[in-house]
Amino acid sequence: MSPRITLVSDTETWGGADVHLTALLRRLPALGWSVRLVCAEPLAARYTGHDPLVVPLARHTAEAPELRAAVAATEPYVVLVNLVDPGSNAAAVTAAQSVAPTVGVLHLVGDTGTGARREELVALYAGFALLLTPATEIRDQIVADLRVPAGRVHVVPNGVDVPATASGPAGNPVPRVGTFGRLTGQKGFDLLLTAVRQLVGAGVELEVVIGGAGRDEAALRAAAAGLPVTFTGFVEDAYAFLRGLDLFVLSSRREALPLVLLEAMAAGLPCVTTAVGDVRTAVGDDAVVVPVEDAGALATAVRDLLADPGRRAALGPRARLRAVRDFDAALMARRFSAVLATVVGTPS
Repeated sequence: MSPRITLVSDTETWGGADVHLTALLRRLPALGWSVRLVCAEPLAARYTGHDPLVVPLARHTAEAPELRAAVAATEPYVVLVNLVDPGSNAAAVTAAQSVAPTVGVLHLVGDTGTGARREELVALYAGFALLLTPATEIRDQIVADLRVPAGRVHVVPNGVDVPATASGPAGNPVPRVGTFGRLTGQKGFDLLLTAVRQLVGAGVELEVVIGGAGRDEAALRAAAAGLPVTFTGFVEDAYAFLRGLDLFVLSSRREALPLVLLEAMAAGLPCVTTAVGDVRTAVGDDAVVVPVEDAGALATAVRDLLADPGRRAALGPRARLRAVRDFDAALMARRFSAVLATVVGTPS
């Protein structure tokens, strides 16, 4: 009989962590797992193809009785909980741990508190059978701040659906620079707009498209006034969006190994990215990496690539090759499956 695993999504905002979970939902059954999903109500409509058990959002609450009951009803051998940051899903974690051995997937570093609050998290994380994360800096925080033994924390790089063929740069008469994600401070779109204003002031010809939705949209639109910037709204199809670009830019302040960057590389686009998380190690010389929080460096990198078509033409295929080799979602799922198999013993 296939081992039963229940995946838990406890968040109200769709993002990279949910795309990551979707990749596991699609691939773990082919690797021998019987998979169920317990999902908080705000995102249930986005998971309709996966027959979720829908429960109230537990994030930032003290208890999650409905989530616990739903997880228990699936009779899992192991539960995997998607963690937004170190502490905000504590009620969901406690509920899952009371039912079966629980694995956490932590996607971002974050505030682990001090004093009594830190000790609460230490106790919570001591209850995990294993922890998985896509970046070494997150692993290091888990080990240092939350005192989880290093042998129980595994780094598994993110993966994306790699298209069969790379669209590559669109070849627009005026180069089109683009990006997408949640319109929040974490993603650094304000830094990108500052860089664009510098480029326009220096006479660089370009168009910029920003996809996504979020709480900072109005402020970003105001900051883009007078610039050749278009906001396209929520991006349903990443690769359709990327097909219209000549250059991809990631301006984030905080990430692990961002899926949107990996998707742009898989599409064969030349990329400029900030040195967040494990990006510098992961992409090597196959993308241009600049310091975090440095709009001037971002502007210089974009300007230099736009002025050098030959370099752009070389970067795109190299990015594609690295994505195919290292960042395919099928590879990520196999790595997850191998780690999860170490937790499965007998049914709880």
